[in-house]
Amino acid sequence: MTNAFNDNRHALIYTAGVVLTALGLGFGYIFLKKTKKLTRVGVVSQLVIYPIKSGKGVSVNTAECLEMGLKCGQLKDRQWLVITEDGKQVTGRQEPRLVLVTMTSEGEHLYLNGPSMEELRIPLNQKGNPVFNCRVFSDDIQGRDCGDQASLWLTRYLDSGKTFRLVQYESQMTPRRPVEKVPLFPAIAVIGQQVVFSDIAAVMLLSEASVADLNTRLERDVTAVQFRPNIVVSDCGAFAEDSWVQIQIGNVQLQRVMSCGRCIFTTVDPDTGIIDRKQPLETLKSYRLCNPFREGNL
Repeated sequence: MTNAFNDNRHALIYTAGVVLTALGLGFGYIFLKKTKKLTRVGVVSQLVIYPIKSGKGVSVNTAECLEMGLKCGQLKDRQWLVITEDGKQVTGRQEPRLVLVTMTSEGEHLYLNGPSMEELRIPLNQKGNPVFNCRVFSDDIQGRDCGDQASLWLTRYLDSGKTFRLVQYESQMTPRRPVEKVPLFPAIAVIGQQVVFSDIAAVMLLSEASVADLNTRLERDVTAVQFRPNIVVSDCGAFAEDSWVQIQIGNVQLQRVMSCGRCIFTTVDPDTGIIDRKQPLETLKSYRLCNPFREGNL
């Protein structure tokens, strides 16, 4: 079953509960079983899909909300993954220039673009290609190889002396269940929660005000893009999202999974692909440390 976020510029966001920590929230996609009184808390200002894990985000006006993330046309959030020859995931933590790689689609083809690279067109479906066993953190998951052309393109672009391959998740494959791997994961709240190549949750939400508050503490401003949210919210206070447990956007209902733990990936500049390894992470540590599983963190 799918639901859609229609015209994000006018989509209002409501809450029916309390909790979340800023600069990234993990949400599970769940239909709320009881009708609750809703309170308007903000407006959706941007929707973003990241087809390739650690790749560049694609801003969209509308998106379907599936159980394992957002979808627009042929593109699904984080359902393509760059791996090494032995199947280990490659992210912006190891290869920060991945954040400059764009994937788009048209018809039955995918298109890869990157700085100083010619556009590569590859078939969307490559059923005859082998399936790789991939290692995503401590989980094993399958991915269909996207072919030698994609491999050569990525290997040449990243230029780090290694061979890389691109794989795609397919619906018949078994997704990951973070509840089985993440200590203290709130299993009761998210029974059945599954993801593909995302770290933990299917959707991440962030408010513009939280980023603005962070920028008052930084020498160099950052944007919401640096934190890779799927849903960006305006018209709310800084860290207001800390208190949202259940939210509704149109007819889509989401429930908080946990606050998003922040890592060194936040120090990768999304415009240059250069990793700083310090900011804004060090500043966040100075005032935003919390237990990501505890409700009401501020």
